[in-house]
Amino acid sequence: MTKAKSQGKKPSVAIVGPGRLGLALAISLRASGYPILAFVSRHTDHARKAARLLNESERLVRPLALAEIAQLPSTDLVLITTPDDAIEETARRLAELAPHKRKGKTRRGTVLHTSGALSSAVLAPLAEAGFHAGSIHPLISVSEPRAGAKALRGAFYCLEGEPSATRIARQIVSDLRGKSFSIQPEKKALYHAAAVMASPHLVALFDLAIEMLAACGLSKKKAKETPLPLLETTLNNLKVTDTRRALTGTFARGDVATVKRHLSALSTREFADALEVYKLLGLRSIQLASRNGIDEKLLKQIRRVLESANISKK
Repeated sequence: MTKAKSQGKKPSVAIVGPGRLGLALAISLRASGYPILAFVSRHTDHARKAARLLNESERLVRPLALAEIAQLPSTDLVLITTPDDAIEETARRLAELAPHKRKGKTRRGTVLHTSGALSSAVLAPLAEAGFHAGSIHPLISVSEPRAGAKALRGAFYCLEGEPSATRIARQIVSDLRGKSFSIQPEKKALYHAAAVMASPHLVALFDLAIEMLAACGLSKKKAKETPLPLLETTLNNLKVTDTRRALTGTFARGDVATVKRHLSALSTREFADALEVYKLLGLRSIQLASRNGIDEKLLKQIRRVLESANISKK
């Protein structure tokens, strides 16, 4: 399935799971000189569609269904970019391609998965079959392959696994002009939870804001567009200062009366979710405000108000 890398050449790559991230990596890696030899998907049609996207150049990419994985061409590197729940099965099926175990002997090649939550331990069947196993997780949000390919350049990447595997991963990061860091395998889930807080949960929070603005009478389109400059300026603040100084608004001022008005507006069953989120994040904002030197008496008042807020029975 894999072979030793030719001296001086970029590793050849097969991608298992050509979804948004898999395609984004394929586009970026090909632009950096990595030959993309194959896409493997659960269904051939999906693999063919991915291959067509990449076949705009002279390089051909072989599309394979997961059931055809035995036909995977020899490559230096296999990237598993499937959803987390499919990685273990994929590793097992790839390991079965090895005609015999080679533990303790010359390694076959490298396999990296892109999960943020799982360590390279999930690739144990491949490690036992003689492959270098590791993980490479780009800390970006990919909603579309071409935009994702651009975002991959200069991104931060979390690397983990065997030394030989992380060496290949660092080469990839370097070629994409990114920055890498490593964590202990047992910290992967905590690391990924932090990433979820910073991105998907931010989207969920923004969705709540849209819902609240729509209830004020704005159209759905206007409700989405209106807070975007506020979000952008907040992100800009975070780029140039720490979180406590980036905190602005009601909690940064210790404005008790305004917090009460907010809670009153959210105390209907329609906004039950928003009320709970507001309370939890408000308690965190109090901690930041305290570090900014806001009067502790005001912050204690706000804490009491937040903790006592409930859905109105009216």
